[in-house]
Amino acid sequence: MSLTDPVADMLTRIRNSIGARHQKLDVPASRLKVEIARILKEEGYISNYKAVEEEGRKVLRLYLKYGPENESPISNLSRVSRPGCRVYVGRNEIPRVLGGLGINILTTPRGVMTGRRARQQGVGGEILCEIW
Repeated sequence: MSLTDPVADMLTRIRNSIGARHQKLDVPASRLKVEIARILKEEGYISNYKAVEEEGRKVLRLYLKYGPENESPISNLSRVSRPGCRVYVGRNEIPRVLGGLGINILTTPRGVMTGRRARQQGVGGEILCEIW
């Protein structure tokens, strides 16, 4: 099975796992997905992640986070730039997600970072997804 959009697949798996209240989930690993997981952890959307190897395949294991009422910090994830329609923004066009309550993740020439960080560093790039 070939995936045309591995990032969208990862976001969908996270969305489904939160809906089913799972504690952890596995996605096929890639450098980009590890970077996305790092940002999700830094921003407090997941509790942890680690890259493990199972049966010779590299897998990224995400540990989901829930509050005291079993609510998830992630209420929505959406893919912005898709293989069929890439979305690039300049450093002055980076949108704010929900007026700053959410985050967007961009790939920039300086690596993968949040929209806020890209704005601070004065770089634009491709908007991968939005999370709130």
